[in-house]
Amino acid sequence: MGCLTAGEQKYSRGLEGVIAAISSISCIDGEEGHLIYRGYPIEVLAKYSTYEETAFLLLKGHLPNKKEYEEFKQQLKENAKLHPGMIDVITKFMMDAHPMDVIRSMVSLMGVFCPDKKEHTLEAKYQKAIRVTAKLPTMIAAFHRLREGKEIIDPDPNLNYAENFLYMMTGEKPDELSAKVLDIALILHAEHGMNASTFSGMVTASSLSDIYSAITSAIGTLKGPLHGGANERVMHMLDEIGSLENVKSYIENALAEKKKIMGFGHRVYKAYDPRAKILKDWAYKLCEMKGDLMHFKMGEEIEKIMIEKVGKKGIYPNVDFYSGLVYTHLGIPRDIFTPVFAMARSIGWSAHIVEYMEANRIYRPRAIYNGPIDLEYKPIEERE
Repeated sequence: MGCLTAGEQKYSRGLEGVIAAISSISCIDGEEGHLIYRGYPIEVLAKYSTYEETAFLLLKGHLPNKKEYEEFKQQLKENAKLHPGMIDVITKFMMDAHPMDVIRSMVSLMGVFCPDKKEHTLEAKYQKAIRVTAKLPTMIAAFHRLREGKEIIDPDPNLNYAENFLYMMTGEKPDELSAKVLDIALILHAEHGMNASTFSGMVTASSLSDIYSAITSAIGTLKGPLHGGANERVMHMLDEIGSLENVKSYIENALAEKKKIMGFGHRVYKAYDPRAKILKDWAYKLCEMKGDLMHFKMGEEIEKIMIEKVGKKGIYPNVDFYSGLVYTHLGIPRDIFTPVFAMARSIGWSAHIVEYMEANRIYRPRAIYNGPIDLEYKPIEERE
């Protein structure tokens, strides 16, 4: 019958090790702990770049010149406001909805209000990608304000991407350090190779569906607890530990019971996640400025014990271990952590979608069949 059966083909659970695309967007060296965006080490971008510049790099493939940079920033600002029809819809959501459900629905809704939905040129794809990235902070902040019984705040054209998000969330323009730390966190989360959400977005796009549908798929994938939400669970773990004095006994007991320690280990990295190294330094600066180093000191102690106990197994802190501390001390609610991840990653998703569609082939993997063959069909009257 031509069915693939066990023994005929190699099966890779979770597609681990399977090459699904050729890409020039990012490179991860998990053994050495390196991450590169379009040829630039993440350490360099975190030190010198901005989220807007990094977004341009990921989407267009090169660092912008001054004119390109200013135009790109202006495009993000011009597209940040929500269509009145979208605002009308978001006000009708149940206020206890999860913010990931909200942004998934709102990005899908963008396809309804898209002004150039029938345009499929490369430039049109860029514009749609920019719209998604521009509007996500506004969506997140708008829903958060509504559920708190407050008025929605429009984006301020005088603020940059990170500043605007914090402003729309709180109604107050952020201090320089807070905005800088968020900007760096967004850079670090902007792209990370062929992860589950990126792949699901590409699968959707490979059918020649639109970018909004593809990003909706990616958001839906990120919502799953095996992909997003680890930083939220890190903060719950710190709550459970309670104090610096309790760290050692908690971690040692958890390891003895073979429990997973949130924020440690990664599917790709077998060395210290380079994003975690960068964010750790900024987390300290932010916590120090806020006058609350308790979480940071607890995190340092957990890291010390974990590296001593399981570092030889390739289990080190990942970016989520310190991003939870950063978002907490920026005043971002825990159920907004993963939407912020989506906000940052939207440009990486879009870059992969656009790149793959330039030489598109619809994804069509096969499955190994392990069921019966040639069963006898019985009329329903004869079935037990």
